[in-house]
Amino acid sequence: MRIAFIGGGNMANALIGGLVKRGTAPRDILAIDVNESTREGLVRQHNIETASAPNDRLRDYDTLVLAVKPQVLKDVAQALQPHLNGQLVISIAAGIRASDLARWLGGHNQIVRCMPNTPALIGKGITGLIALSGVDSDQRKRAENVLSAAGEIVWVEKESQLDAVTAISGSGPAYVFYFIEALEQAAQELGFTPEQGRQLAIATFTGASQLAADSTEPASVLRDRVTSKGGTTFAAISSFEKDAIKDAIVRGVKAANSRAKELGDELGDA
Repeated sequence: MRIAFIGGGNMANALIGGLVKRGTAPRDILAIDVNESTREGLVRQHNIETASAPNDRLRDYDTLVLAVKPQVLKDVAQALQPHLNGQLVISIAAGIRASDLARWLGGHNQIVRCMPNTPALIGKGITGLIALSGVDSDQRKRAENVLSAAGEIVWVEKESQLDAVTAISGSGPAYVFYFIEALEQAAQELGFTPEQGRQLAIATFTGASQLAADSTEPASVLRDRVTSKGGTTFAAISSFEKDAIKDAIVRGVKAANSRAKELGDELGDA
């Protein structure tokens, strides 16, 4: 597999690092970015080839990963058109629907659209993927190899489900950080220093998340096991339920899902 990244930002850097770590030869990876310092950083970190703009060398690569901002993807896609030669195109640009990208690429339909999340930067991400009809089984495996370099993957059957992936796991790290903020604030109001509050909150999230990951039981069962009736946890959960915290979280995720759909309409209307 020879892979060319169009855009060399944080997510591309994470994927390149994961691929090299898993055995992809640096000589088989190309990164294209207009920013010279970004290119120099990628060479220092991964010893890969770089370029400042798309050129006919792209025809030598069987996989193109579009890792640019959604607002510039149309221009990037049009610049890529002359260099397409049946390659698999993987897009990690948020919000841009595969059908719009195919249109901008002049009808090219060997496209896998992805929605990763920021824990991919440390190899702990999860990515939702959808493939257009032109993608064959070998290309699907190729997409899996690329995206699994940064964490877990989940194939979805309908592209509209990527809006839900965006709302749940794409935006999800912010929800977790929001809860960590709340725990840190509570810790400080209960007399701990900011450093102690951070340590308590983050270790609690890390440990509980790993416990959930290692268990086959639902989160509700794990929660019940530490919620003795009349105890301290029961008091906290009862307060959360009185304030309808769970319902508020579900409403928030649904709001993110609706906004993802709106952004798809706005970004693709060109």
